[in-house]
Parts: sequence; C-alpha cells; structure tokens
Amino acid sequence: MSVAAHNVLSNFTDFKSKSLISNRSGSRRFASNSVRCCQLATSEKRSVTVSNGNDSLEICRVLNGMWQTSGGWGRIDREDAVEAMLRYADAGLSTFDMADHCMLRIPLSILKGNGKLPFYIMAQLLHPSLSSFNFNSVKLKRKGKVSLRSFCCVLPEDNRISVVKSGIDTLDICRVVNGMWQTSGGWGRIDINNAVDAMLRYADAGLATFDMADIYGPAEDLYGIFINRVRRERSPEFSEKIRGLTKWVPPPVKMTSSYVRESINVSRKRMDVPCLDMLQFHWWDYSNPGYLDALKHLTDLKDEGKIKTVALTNFDTERLRIILENEIPVVSNQVQHSIVDMRPQQKMAELCQLTGVKLITYGTVMGGLLSEKFLDTNLAIPFAGPPLNTPSLQKYKRVRSPWTYLMVDAWGGWSQFQVLLQTLKKISSKHGVSIPAVAVRYILDQPAVAGSMVGVRLGLSEHIKDTNAILSLALDEDDVNSIQEISKKGKDLLRVIGDCGDEYRR
Repeated sequence: MSVAAHNVLSNFTDFKSKSLISNRSGSRRFASNSVRCCQLATSEKRSVTVSNGNDSLEICRVLNGMWQTSGGWGRIDREDAVEAMLRYADAGLSTFDMADHCMLRIPLSILKGNGKLPFYIMAQLLHPSLSSFNFNSVKLKRKGKVSLRSFCCVLPEDNRISVVKSGIDTLDICRVVNGMWQTSGGWGRIDINNAVDAMLRYADAGLATFDMADIYGPAEDLYGIFINRVRRERSPEFSEKIRGLTKWVPPPVKMTSSYVRESINVSRKRMDVPCLDMLQFHWWDYSNPGYLDALKHLTDLKDEGKIKTVALTNFDTERLRIILENEIPVVSNQVQHSIVDMRPQQKMAELCQLTGVKLITYGTVMGGLLSEKFLDTNLAIPFAGPPLNTPSLQKYKRVRSPWTYLMVDAWGGWSQFQVLLQTLKKISSKHGVSIPAVAVRYILDQPAVAGSMVGVRLGLSEHIKDTNAILSLALDEDDVNSIQEISKKGKDLLRVIGDCGDEYRR
C-alpha cells in the first residue's frame, strides 16, 4: 500500500476577488455568482487518487466542504443550494464532502435558561437540517444539459431506515413503523395464525419494525410467535433486520430495582428475546418523581444487555430536559404528531435537535380520519358518513374522552378538516398516492422525526403497498406550502391541550 502525504494548498495561488481586475493581459473581472477553480502554480494535476490495495477513488484536490449546510451559517434554500453545487461541478470542483449526522455531545448545562446555544457552540453543532432533502423535489432553474463531469460524494443511507442513538447505544429502525395497538381489542377479532402470517408479509416487504406495549393485549405474544417463525423460516441475515419496539406502562408505584427488572423480564419472555431492541417508558403522574428511579433501573438493565436502547413515550419537553440532565441515555420519545397536531414542532423538536433525541410519532393518520374514506362526508348528520367504529377513530374525532383531549374538534371542527382533506387529495392525486401517504410523508419530513407509526390490523386488512409508497414519496415545495397554509388555520393545540403527552394527564 502506498500513502501520499502532501500539503493540498501549498502550490495554489491566491483566489482573486470578483471585484478586482488582474493586470495580466487577457484577464477579466469575475462575473457575479461565477465559480472559478484556482490555478496550480506547477503542472500538478487537479485530481489525486486515494487507494488501499484494490480500493481506489479519484477526487479533486480541493474539496467542497458541506458542513456549512448544517446550521449556523444562514438558512439554506434547496434550489439555490443545488444550483450552486452545479456551478462548482461545472467549474471542475466536483468532489463534495458531507456527513450523515451529528456526533457532538452538548453539555446539558448549556441548554438551561432560555434553551438557546451560545454562538461558539452553535458554530460547532452539526445537525441534519436537510435530512428530508431529496433531489426529486428540487426544481432546477437552469435550462439545457448539465456538463458530464464526474461527481464524487458519500451516498446517504437508505431513506427507508433511520438510526436512533445516544452515545454508544444505537438502533436502526424502518422509518414507517408497524403499530400494533390494533391487536389490543376494538378493531376486530385477531386470529393468531393469520396475524403472524401478516407480520411476515410486512417484514418480507421491508417493513420490519413493529411497535407494541405490555398493555396492548396479545401484541408482545404475537411478536414472540412471529420472531420464532422468522428464525425458522428466514435467513439469519433477515432475522437481524427485524426490530421489536415495546413500551412499559407501569402504575405510579415505588420503582424499585426488583420491580422494574421483573416487569421487563415479562416482556422479554413474551417477546421471546434475550434483549429488547427498545423499551419505551411511559409515566402517568409527573408529581411522582419515581419516573427517574425507573429510568435509572432501566439503564442498569441496558448495561446488563437486557435492553438495547432506552426510550420514552408521551413525555413533555420539560420532563425530557430533566431526564437528560440526569444523564439517562434516552434515544427517542414517542409522541402524537400529525398535520393537525403539530405540537411536537413547537417545543419538543428544538430540544431534540440540540440533544440528538429523536421523535417516533403516532396518530399520524389520526386513526384513519386522514384518508379518502372521510373526504366529502358530514358526520354531523347521523348515519350520513362512515361510522366511527374503532377506538382510534373515536379518539381523534370527538372532543373529549376519559383518556384524551381529541384532535379534530379541538383543532377547528369538521368543516375545517374537510378543507385539509381536499388539499391532501389534490397532492395525493398529483403524486399517484393515497391521502395517508401524503400525511405520513409530511410528518416524516419534520425536524427530529425518525419514524412514524402506521397501525396494522393484522389478518383483517393490509396496506403494504400504500405504506411502501410513503417511503418513495417526495413532497415538493408547493405541496409543503399548501399543507402549511391549511395547518396554520387551525387552533394552536399547544395552548388548547398543552405540550406532548399532556392529553393523558388532564
């Protein structure tokens, strides 16, 4: 193996400002917005090859660094940014350097007070501000053909997968998560064999992340049967791609180490796994600080190898901050989030972006209300529209129940909701997808969102094709603006209901 070491800029002449004119004959003023590669003072080539054995790659000796797109240098306009990249490439500067994520750990003490970072920290902070970037959604302004020069870049991970992490704890999940609340009763009788067969079909289609809870009826048991089928009938490589995320929803009793351990062992046994991929913790009463004791015991179990990642569900921003200040290594917080319910973007997402915690969202299609089925219907007339015959439909339509403040009526009522559905229908028809696909894609593109839940009625109905369409859909700027315009006309649910999870604590 040969190694070349040199000072990349040692033989380069100075760049000339576009406002200056050289005294050399034939020189000219630099045109506005033009890109010119600096000339070599010697006959060295503009490119260099890096190699190790048979592995080699030719790159430009001056690389375009893209750290500045990560925040702190000004707002990035996607179309202008891509136009600029094309100008660099046309000028022969065709090697671009980037990164997939932020590795910086920020001291939590810095986040106290107004919650904003000092400039000297912001200048170091890398975050995926363009994580939802997709070339398919960019409308290029230039006409004609792009010059055929080579591009060298690091390709991003498959956009079907997202990684949640805290320190060395990491887990990759499918960005559309199969939600198993629907197995808990109220959606129809579940046949075990049919349900497991359906789980296999979802996994075979690449939708291999399943979300459940200890309180979701037989959900954990179904996963245990399913994962054993996978072990017997699929390859070890396939088995490695399956993810089972569960929740623990304990009563607000004293959280001793033995109580927590015994509770988690029940889930491990039901799911038939030695180590839970993710344990998402819920707590009913913030006036009882026992949630911190529980999370510390869960962290101990993680260190013992019984839990891979510790996460939260339905915690608000204030408690998330307290948990992080207590150095609990949570990777995500599962919260309600939809076009109607944008509360997570008002407070929670900012803290998540600063600390690396991700959001996993549920209620994203509002139990099915965000669908063609409810377009142009009038539920004010008895029996005129589709029945609200499942717990999820009832949850997101009506004003109040013993559990939660419910979304449509709190947001703006059925007439306003119809305007939203009509807007989503226009967008979905344009892209050849369903209304739910647009609704989920919009939330997946929001800051800090790692994945969104789509409920599965295993063995009763199936929407694998529609779900996969979410992952290939790219909303353009017009789509986003149309959705935002309607969404903002609704009431501010942060004022009406409170922060994330407050609907469960009223």
